[in-house]
Amino acid sequence: MLSHTAAMKLFSYGRRIRDRFCEIVYLGVAFAMKRLLSAVVIAGLCSLTGVRAGDGLEIGGDYREQFENYLTAAAQRHWEERAQTIAAITTPAGAARRAKFIRSWIVSAVGGFPAKTPLQARVTGQFQRDGYRVEKVIYESQPGFYVTANLYVPSTGKAPYPGIVGVAGHSATGKAIATYQYAWIALAKRGFVVLAIDPPGQGERSEYFDPVAKKSSVGIGTAEHSMAGIQCLLTGTTFARYEIWDGIRAFDYLAARKEVDPKRIGVAGNSGGGTQSAYLAAVEERLAAAAPSCYITSWPALWTKPGPQDAEQNFPGFIRAGLDFGDFLIAFFPKPVMMLTAIRDFFPIAGARSTYAEVKGVFERGDAGGRAGYFEYDDEHGWSKPRREATYRWMAKWLQGRDDDGVEPEIKPEPEEALNATPTGQLATSLGGKTVRVLNRELAERLFPKRKAASLRNAGDLRQLVRNRLNIVRGSGVPRATSHGRIERQGYTIERLTLETEPGIDVPALVFVPSGVQGRMPAVIYANSDGKAAGAGNGGQIESLVRSGRLVLAPDARGWGESAAPKRRGGYSAEWQTANRAMLIGKTMAGSQTTDLLRSFDYLASRPDVDTAQIAVFGKNKGGVIALYTAVMEPRIARVAVEGAVPSYMSVVRSETHKDLIDLVVPGVLHDFDLPDLAAKAIAPRPLLVGGVRDPMGNPMGPGPAEAEFAPVKAAYSRAGRAAAFRLANGERTFDLAGWLD
Repeated sequence: MLSHTAAMKLFSYGRRIRDRFCEIVYLGVAFAMKRLLSAVVIAGLCSLTGVRAGDGLEIGGDYREQFENYLTAAAQRHWEERAQTIAAITTPAGAARRAKFIRSWIVSAVGGFPAKTPLQARVTGQFQRDGYRVEKVIYESQPGFYVTANLYVPSTGKAPYPGIVGVAGHSATGKAIATYQYAWIALAKRGFVVLAIDPPGQGERSEYFDPVAKKSSVGIGTAEHSMAGIQCLLTGTTFARYEIWDGIRAFDYLAARKEVDPKRIGVAGNSGGGTQSAYLAAVEERLAAAAPSCYITSWPALWTKPGPQDAEQNFPGFIRAGLDFGDFLIAFFPKPVMMLTAIRDFFPIAGARSTYAEVKGVFERGDAGGRAGYFEYDDEHGWSKPRREATYRWMAKWLQGRDDDGVEPEIKPEPEEALNATPTGQLATSLGGKTVRVLNRELAERLFPKRKAASLRNAGDLRQLVRNRLNIVRGSGVPRATSHGRIERQGYTIERLTLETEPGIDVPALVFVPSGVQGRMPAVIYANSDGKAAGAGNGGQIESLVRSGRLVLAPDARGWGESAAPKRRGGYSAEWQTANRAMLIGKTMAGSQTTDLLRSFDYLASRPDVDTAQIAVFGKNKGGVIALYTAVMEPRIARVAVEGAVPSYMSVVRSETHKDLIDLVVPGVLHDFDLPDLAAKAIAPRPLLVGGVRDPMGNPMGPGPAEAEFAPVKAAYSRAGRAAAFRLANGERTFDLAGWLD
């Protein structure tokens, strides 16, 4: 019997024979049939020998989990530090200081709030029911940014009544879904004035409404939030900013109604409404009571399964700042706040229980222990009757000063359309108005002329901006390289290896070395977001570079190829969750990937067969953006080429929709620079080739728009007297990578 080592050698020898056989078949068939056989037939013949594009190019190993493990370890350190901070709160003054810090941090994290403007509130209709009436209300939380709402006013008892800001979860019909109507009506029957509002992207406020299909073009609720949420991050804001501000202005509307006592207004909501009610409790100091349902857990419990959720629920730097879910409630200290939970919720109950113990401890040490409430029920996610009834009891106790059994009366909800405040049931087809995307775009247009890069003249200053904004941490010396064998191909050898780009991060990579080349040779870092093997097949883009006499290093930077996060079923994608985990601890995917390419350069520069004065970087698809960052951070890179990349972050915020860009997001980047700034101010006058420009949806960008995007770059090269060193080849057929690098 063969030993394991001998068997592996025989296996490797057999694969080399197979590869050579495929090449012979290819050449023989091509010679005999010339143009009569298509590439499909040739590929079919190769498949008879078991050859596939990229066959044998995987390193093999546990690379898909390592970046998440890296992020988890960093988060764990922050959680441990936070636990010490919370334990050190022993007095009411300490709790108050913590509450003030939390409020300030959240307001800053969402980008601050706009100035208050007239609400321009109007009542568009009303109807009377037994014990209450319903007014259909529209107000403007910002000029032209309409909020649709229903006001439930008791018709018994004596005004002024306590009020409730009712915030809806991620239901398609927002405030009007029957589950929420039960709560609004039951509270009204108990003597509360309730203002139930639609969040942006839900109910009557679909921001991507297709009037022909009569539905959202991207998906109501969380999908709309994610679409606009990614754009918000680029301006240093979040989608939560708009939800919170709508709620603050809802408080203003309630407080101005003669039927309402402004000193007795609470907030309640479930799921996404639980999120909003927790945020409002943290930042709206006028609130008197809060009851968030089916949201509060802990990040240690949520981190892995199910992982980061909706766009509005992830604040960049939140965990690095020493914050957790419990801080939303601590920020409400010493006022009464109740957690409502479900044992079988996807927000882990273990996290909810540990958070309550923590919050209760802070309140008790602050002499307000009885004001931290908790209720759990053995059911699934949702504002079920037991949690609604617990809400009634809590609000009655703290806003009405009475004990209430909480029993929900028999309620007949209205048909959802009966609660529409707009004639058509959608703002988009009634009043129109602005959307989160439009408001964020307007903000971006104001930021763009003032971005820091606009006034920079020194490439080193821009390099520092990029380093700080992306949180790039580049090690010193030569990264550790581990060999994983070689593959022989006709005319070149493929070295299979891993590079340790950071402690705990081993990046799989392939090095393509031309045969028969004496001395040092030019080299290319081939950065393809589709993975290192995408251009490595016989006759592929990498092979054309190698056959032109260049050594090529193709790494699987974090998030690419073998380093991609494990795929998930249902819910949010692995890319979404990994990128958000990184942002929560103050990292970015783009910064991490740039680190991987910079360390790839360090490795190449250490090789005795590489001419360090002739190292180029080529980025394809999303790798094109990372190639630009890498060239900015490493001035020794001689040439740069980009294919199939989005041209700018401004193009993303200006676009109605976008696709698969979360891993390129750099929070707040437009305060500092945009992608064309990188080329114009830190890459020029080095040769730069840009081709196959894609719009934010991944479609080819026309020549006119592409030329407009790169006009500042062209002008910078002209000013430097190197006009020929920049080329915009915006067509796939004109993109000659090997020729450009000659």
